[in-house]
Amino acid sequence: MLLLSASLAGCSFAPDYVQPSLPVPDSYAVVTPEGASLAGRDWEQVFPDPELRRLVAQALANNRDIRIAAARVAQARGAWRIEGASLYPQLDAVATGTRGQAFYSLPVIGDQIVDVKSITAQLSASWEIDFWGRLRNLKEAAREQFLASEESRRAVATDLIAQVALGYLLEREYEERAALTQQSITTRQETLRIMRRRYEVGSGSKLDLAQSQVLLAQADTTMHVLNLDRAVNRNALALLVGQPVEIAPGSLRLAGPGGDYQVPAGLPSELLTNRPDIVAAEHQLRAANANIGAARAAFFPNISLTGAYGTTSPDLDGLFGGNSEVWSFSPTIRLPLFNAGRLKGNLDVAQARRDEAVATYEKTIQSAFRDVSDALVRRRQIALQIGTTRQLVDAQRERARLAQLRFDNGRSTYLEVLDAQRDLFDAEQALVQLRRGELSSIVSLYAALGGGFVVNRGIAAAPSGNQGEP
Repeated sequence: MLLLSASLAGCSFAPDYVQPSLPVPDSYAVVTPEGASLAGRDWEQVFPDPELRRLVAQALANNRDIRIAAARVAQARGAWRIEGASLYPQLDAVATGTRGQAFYSLPVIGDQIVDVKSITAQLSASWEIDFWGRLRNLKEAAREQFLASEESRRAVATDLIAQVALGYLLEREYEERAALTQQSITTRQETLRIMRRRYEVGSGSKLDLAQSQVLLAQADTTMHVLNLDRAVNRNALALLVGQPVEIAPGSLRLAGPGGDYQVPAGLPSELLTNRPDIVAAEHQLRAANANIGAARAAFFPNISLTGAYGTTSPDLDGLFGGNSEVWSFSPTIRLPLFNAGRLKGNLDVAQARRDEAVATYEKTIQSAFRDVSDALVRRRQIALQIGTTRQLVDAQRERARLAQLRFDNGRSTYLEVLDAQRDLFDAEQALVQLRRGELSSIVSLYAALGGGFVVNRGIAAAPSGNQGEP
């Protein structure tokens, strides 16, 4: 009998889990350097700037989305504990006291109203024997939901650190563009002073003076726009970090020569273990699989044992005296016969949710593949644009020098200088934007690959699949 019970206790009606096939190509269209995926590196190796590290640490400690995700993990852990408790006997200490009156009609004595008093103290136990695996499957589903919530928290951390890094790069872009704009403003203010003086002494035209005023106004307008964009970006960073931010002046020299950034992407199959949203989707799929087992088990008999042992007495001082012992034992078996299709409906719902989880898992993989492919294409195209724009900046700088020389020698109008300086200014601004875009593409690629945002940076890692009770 014991062997039969043990064998029945080990059965489960959950379908065997089969991981869906990879719904994406085996490799990316853009060839990347060989080697371990960029996602395997710790984020501090990818983002060595100390100011950025400080902002990231503050964000992990203070960001409200992180706190929301942590609270959801705690909720899922509690739900797992609740489902796991159902597998064990429940034991309660119960004390009751009763006092009242009862009407009795007795032979000889006649009708009587009798005072009734009773005090009972007992241990009450109940246990549902999980023959068909219903409770175990519910516990397994709750466990998978807990693991999914852990991965979701890691996904929030991944996105958070990437957003902080992108915002920091924008801050440095605005800072460098503002420095270039201020240099242009200073130069154009001096040019305007010279043009005004030449006009006053009659050696220059009013048109040249007006053109120099236009050139200065354009630079001033650009500075105002940059200050606005910079303030908005600071506000966005403050929301991410969870407190007002102060960023020390610095420069990434975005207009200078670019570094040789090696960004191996690995294989699409590595996304299955690197991307926290994909791992979370797989845990959701496993949970849906377990819920099917629980829904199937509900069709079979439910066996539960209930018992109590204690003492009872009409008076408190006689509660533990002789002949006060009471006990009860009530095994119950319940077999569903007719429920108007409720159990079949529960099974249909569980199977449909499993199908939904499969589609969600496959879509998450496809979205991850697209994110990586977009980041790789963007990085390659930006690199090509940077090379072209650097050549353009050099050519525009030489053009501006020659235009100024021709104007100084009276061989051209100031309009030629105006056009050359304006085009040079625009090219320099575009080069800074492209260099920031190149660095941002690395951040986006790192996040798309899954990121190395784990464990010891204020975010706990997800437990392994073999973890025991919470």
